[in-house]
Amino acid sequence: MQVDGFEFFGHIINNEEVPSLDGDTMPDIDPYTREQWATIACGGKADADLAVAAAREAFDHGPWPRMGFEKRQQLMHRLADLMEEHADELAMADTLDMGKPITQSHHDVTRSVLNIRFFADHARMSTGEALPMDSGHHAYTVYEPAGVVAAISPWNFPLMLGTWKVAPALAWGNTVVWKPAEDTPTSATIMGRLAVEAGFPPGVLNIVHGYGPDSAGAALTQNPDVDRITFTGESSTGKIITGVAAHNLTPVSLELGGKGANIVFDDADLDNAVHWAIEAIFRNAGQVCLAGSRLYVQRGIYEEFMRRYKIAAEALVMGDPKDPATQFSSALASQEHFAKVSSYLGTEALGGGRILTGGLGEGWSVKPTIVTDAPGDARVVKEEIFGPVTVATVFDTEDEAIAMANDTRYGLNAMVFTENLSRAHRVSGQLKAGTVWTNCFFIRDLRAPFGGVGDSGLGREGGNFSREFMTEPKAVVMQIDRG
Repeated sequence: MQVDGFEFFGHIINNEEVPSLDGDTMPDIDPYTREQWATIACGGKADADLAVAAAREAFDHGPWPRMGFEKRQQLMHRLADLMEEHADELAMADTLDMGKPITQSHHDVTRSVLNIRFFADHARMSTGEALPMDSGHHAYTVYEPAGVVAAISPWNFPLMLGTWKVAPALAWGNTVVWKPAEDTPTSATIMGRLAVEAGFPPGVLNIVHGYGPDSAGAALTQNPDVDRITFTGESSTGKIITGVAAHNLTPVSLELGGKGANIVFDDADLDNAVHWAIEAIFRNAGQVCLAGSRLYVQRGIYEEFMRRYKIAAEALVMGDPKDPATQFSSALASQEHFAKVSSYLGTEALGGGRILTGGLGEGWSVKPTIVTDAPGDARVVKEEIFGPVTVATVFDTEDEAIAMANDTRYGLNAMVFTENLSRAHRVSGQLKAGTVWTNCFFIRDLRAPFGGVGDSGLGREGGNFSREFMTEPKAVVMQIDRG
């Protein structure tokens, strides 16, 4: 279907792909060409409320929460199969929406399929607790679905982070209203179409497009029929959602901003450390909450490390994100985001720092950029840039590195590079972060907790942590001996 001469992507409500109730649409812009490539249904409060009503009906009276883990598992694996069959379409949708290199978009599809399969299997294999008691009683726990889950996902990993939220909610028997970011909506609609094809009952997975404030996003967070809210995005938005959700006492899970510290000690394997330092800030053009945007290198290896790091950054292949040879896209996700990232390369934000390599590229692009000599209180050091800009700082002692790494209001993740096992454990234990990677980056075990401290979020997701959030744990206490 085409609208205004472009492919149309609608809402998925009650297993139907529909336009907005008021007919409103929004253009979907390819950030590389800076031209429209699709037309999207632009929902508001009425559309969000309709989707919640469908999810509510499906949860209260439909088969999904009652069909059991095995049947849900089968349907979710069928969805994963279809996603693999449509991997090229899903990957290209994310690339056209945000300018992500196509090879990385394919990786994201693979990770998205893994999310679906993992949580389907995890829910099926999870166990409750048996709690033997004295005095002739016995207690056990059960984990019952919470109800309607509002999942609000960001634009930087459109499909992957959407499935990270949707999959555990569905696996545990909840129904879902998913609002993807307005800049990157199309892979969500494609997945919604595939869920219908897989045989999901009506109202189980609903997708609503639109903006946040005073629009579909705000309506979801305010609706009293929503039982859980899971959000990934900016810290300021997360605080607003928390305040709104408090009126209905709706539990929230928030994965927010980051300013990751990357600490390289003088005994590190330099080739390995340089490789991961490049991945940590320049993959996805630094548009990653986990980005290692603060680089701390011990003085004894600083000059050699920076020499290699600069060479590696400048060697990244920039170009058309649709070209499989492209390692670094020549476009940030939107004009608005390009303006934000580029503002950190000005004199005031650098605070006396200097650009070692990189700077502005063509169109909406910023080249892989390394900043040195910036003071600790400079904006480029303190604030989340969410772009391909890293700030390198020299340190002398372990304690100094830990203090600098912890000098932030964010606490999502950190990295430590050292061949000293004792140091690796010692430093990891003192870093204020939800995840610490040692001698690697972005390696995930979906059973592990994921989230941050401070302005990086509230709560944890993954494995049993997702189970705790997506269910209502219940204690059942029974008398077994009346003597």
